[in-house]
Amino acid sequence: IVQLGDSLHTGQEGSALDFESKAYQMGMLDSIGKEISDISQMMAFKFPIGPNRPLCDAGMGTLDTNKAVVFVIGHNAPPATDICDYVSDNNLDDKIDIGGSCCTSLDANRYSAKVKLAAGLGRQLKVIRAGLADCIVVDEQCVRADLLSQAKKVQSPVIFTNDKNMHNMEIRDGDDPDKIVEDLVSGKVPGVVLLDPRNVGEVAVKTAMKMKDIRRKNNWLLSDENFKKYAESCTNCGTCTYQCPQGIDVGKANKKAAEGDPSALSDQFDICIGCGRCEQVCPQNIPIIDMYTKAAYMTGRIQNEKGKIRQARGPIFDTEIRNVGAPLVLGTIPGIIAPIGCGNYPNGTRDVYTIVKEFASRGYIVPMTGCMLIDAGFQKNEEGKTVFEEYDDVFDKGGVLNIGSCVANAHIHDAAIKVANIFAQRNIRGNYAEIADYILNRLGACGVAWGAMSQKAASIAAGFNRLGVPAVVGPHSIKYRRSFMGRKDKEEDWYVYDARNGERVYVGPVPEHLLVVAETIEECIPLMAKLCMRAADTPAGRSIKLTHYIDLNQKYLGGYPDDWHYFVRSEADLPMAKKAELLQILESDQGWKIDWKLKKIVEGPKVRYDPSFDPTNIKDLIRAKKE
Repeated sequence: IVQLGDSLHTGQEGSALDFESKAYQMGMLDSIGKEISDISQMMAFKFPIGPNRPLCDAGMGTLDTNKAVVFVIGHNAPPATDICDYVSDNNLDDKIDIGGSCCTSLDANRYSAKVKLAAGLGRQLKVIRAGLADCIVVDEQCVRADLLSQAKKVQSPVIFTNDKNMHNMEIRDGDDPDKIVEDLVSGKVPGVVLLDPRNVGEVAVKTAMKMKDIRRKNNWLLSDENFKKYAESCTNCGTCTYQCPQGIDVGKANKKAAEGDPSALSDQFDICIGCGRCEQVCPQNIPIIDMYTKAAYMTGRIQNEKGKIRQARGPIFDTEIRNVGAPLVLGTIPGIIAPIGCGNYPNGTRDVYTIVKEFASRGYIVPMTGCMLIDAGFQKNEEGKTVFEEYDDVFDKGGVLNIGSCVANAHIHDAAIKVANIFAQRNIRGNYAEIADYILNRLGACGVAWGAMSQKAASIAAGFNRLGVPAVVGPHSIKYRRSFMGRKDKEEDWYVYDARNGERVYVGPVPEHLLVVAETIEECIPLMAKLCMRAADTPAGRSIKLTHYIDLNQKYLGGYPDDWHYFVRSEADLPMAKKAELLQILESDQGWKIDWKLKKIVEGPKVRYDPSFDPTNIKDLIRAKKE
């Protein structure tokens, strides 16, 4: 890791290709680190594992402000588990409510199912400014740099628990807990640092209980009068819209609010990613985040945001892999779709729900992690059920799984590796290249980080790519300034070896990309279905995958994709319900020759299906050279 970091220094590596190779290497090492991290906390905290986990509360509306609220933020579980222990040991469940955002909340919820999964990263500022937290406990990663100043606005004391994130507060580990609580409650200090997680529970809980009585005397929401005043003061200058990463027209919504209709601001509450840049530039000094929060309360959006999420289950069992290995490789389960990463969505959390529901309903396996997982639990179907209530918690066809926090991404990698090991008997010791080659050519899987924004999300994507799994990222991810896109029109790029004899065989663009940015959800969903196609698909598997690709393209983009014919090797690959229509299109648009009596393709496909074809990109795996 040090050597890879050193290559970033001025005067080092001069090849873009080698830089990307090093990024892949770092992504792989991060995957190993994530697995070690999650296994360690599973052992230390005795996290439950396996399917059929209980449903847990999710959403801002689940926080019980009749109790003192401790809110945890970050990615490191020990301080949060100590809070859970202190509450349990002192029988304070009726007085303390624990909620959180990001990965700490997911891991704390694995330790105690009572912890509320209140928000993902995109809601962090909104939760703080709503004044819901009587004490905030933060550790590391994905914590706002201005968290302390934002917490001061609503009188929420902050406890920092990690030396990477101390905000210039004093380390108080050796002090009397009651003295620390006194300093926080009196306002003498806005926050403290407690680096020993065993000191956090008592201080956080006692602080929250005392602050509850003080803070409930104030209403941290805007008054109706101030809400109207700020709305009327908006000059619709557009400065906020210009600075907004989402391009939200705040001025238009403010105009409606001034006329007595807060619904437009309430609708924008979910689309807003909570960066706060709008407030920094507003010439009228309108607290726009507070306006959103007030409007969301006025319309009942926050109070009614009460979803359900399965408690995280951790790794996929070998027994589960044995059940799905063959269907995945043969294609009868069309693929694995893995929503992961941050909450930097272009159009709110509804997009996440749409992705999960669309693919789960079509029989894909949908394992999830991180903030994207949390945000999927807010939306409901017509029957009032979230995707976690609607679909089974099994690693099988149509399953929707909570794997865990960001470090639990390693278990999704692990599942793909296990397919190669258990189903195909591939050696997994010191054999990463062969495993990645197997996954790239045989295992239909695609990651999606629709709201990626952090370095960790980029690292997770690099780890997936190194393993041979493509990833689709949202429009904000163009700021990463990197992608790995293929060109289906360059036929020379799509040849692999047949491991039986070393012959180079054209297989088509399967998968076409490894890392690609989609601009809209309508572009994203069909693209993910396409990226689950593989060189070794059976006719039945290719037919199922092509069915979904065409159907999703028609549903979201209004027509046939322009490249579907690249994935047809014979008439057996065509979707049964549209076979005649597709044969007609192949004949008229592509010039293919069709035997209409037998409904067979006589001439046209560049790719031919061979049931014994053994695709590989690695020369060393060729068993016998062709003479």
